[in-house]
Parts: sequence; C-alpha cells; structure tokens
Amino acid sequence: MGHEIMTTTETTTPTSLQPLDETGRAVLFTEARTANSFAPTPVGDEELSQIWDLAKWAPTAANFQPLRVLYVRPGEGRDRLVAHMSDGNKAKTASAPAVAVLAVDTAFHEHVPDLLPFRPELKDVLAADDEMRETSGMFNATLQAGYFILSVRAHGLAAGPMKGYDSAGVDAEFFPDGRWRTILIVNIGHPGENPWFGRLPRLDESDVVRWA
Repeated sequence: MGHEIMTTTETTTPTSLQPLDETGRAVLFTEARTANSFAPTPVGDEELSQIWDLAKWAPTAANFQPLRVLYVRPGEGRDRLVAHMSDGNKAKTASAPAVAVLAVDTAFHEHVPDLLPFRPELKDVLAADDEMRETSGMFNATLQAGYFILSVRAHGLAAGPMKGYDSAGVDAEFFPDGRWRTILIVNIGHPGENPWFGRLPRLDESDVVRWA
C-alpha cells in the first residue's frame, strides 16, 4: 500500500532473558483452561486494573494499541449484556464476577503522535487509507485480546473468552457512537463447580512446524 508500518518501537534490549519456570508455563499455557462456571468469589476493581496494566506491555505493530476494554459488573449493565449473549452463554456470563467486553477503537490512529512520536505522520496516512486502518486495527486488537487472556491467567484468575453473542446488539447497547466495535467477550473470575470441559487434543509438531 506504499507505506511501511514498523513492527517494533524498542530501542534497547535486556542483556539477558529468563525463561518462565514450569509453574509459570502451566499457569499460562499447559494447565490453563477456558472456564465455563465461576465461583461467587469477588474480583476487585484493582485486580481488573492490574490485568490491563500487564497486558498493555505486549507488542503491537507500530505501537498502535487499538484494543479497548469495557468491564461490566453484575447489575443493570450485566443484564443488558446478557440479553445479547447466545443462549449457551447467558448463564455463565450472568454468574461471572466480572466480564470484559474487548473492542477495537476504529479511530485508534488519533493516538499515533503520542504512541509513536518519531512517526506522527502515520496518523494522517492511516486517516487517508480506510483499508490499512481497518486491517491494522483489527489485527492488532486481536493480538491484544490474546495478551489480555494471558494476563487474566497471570493474575490467578480464570478466563472464559466467547464469540457467542450478537455483535451489533452489544455495540448498539454499549458503544452507540460507533467508534468502538466489539471483538470478544471474556468472563473473568475464580473457577466454580465443574468448570472445565475435557482437554481437547492439539496438533502434533509434524502437522504444524516446517524448517527451512
């Protein structure tokens, strides 16, 4: 499209990197599961703030950071959200101590001069190119949604990410100006009774990895 988007803004690197131990890897990956029921144990506002404070450090192309987060507590707001969930997701969304509605900011480029101060002109480049702006926004917001789920797990909480909802209905209910668009809904809490489905298989390395 005639314009190069930088993929990193780091100017220095640590002198050494320490791998996660087996416990850390288990929390984030090997033993982590999608929760389908939640205990009534509260999740505090500070915990929810800390989830984002950790997730924000993960990389996005040109440091665009287009993901936005709406936390929905139990009560009137939750009732409005549950009304737009698919039938199979209504009960667990209603019972979760907290729910995050993850959205892409369609005008994320307005923040480019602050987030990428040595390339402020990218704001105008993106403003003039709808396809580049939409593609970059969705790709990077989706990346950040994955980081967000890992951050939930890193804080000792269970995540229940879902795509089973009426996107247009959620957007009209919570983002009526049209700037934010929902991409994922994540239930957050401590696992409840029988929270896990059986572990599904993963592809073998031979099916996924090639070497050149």
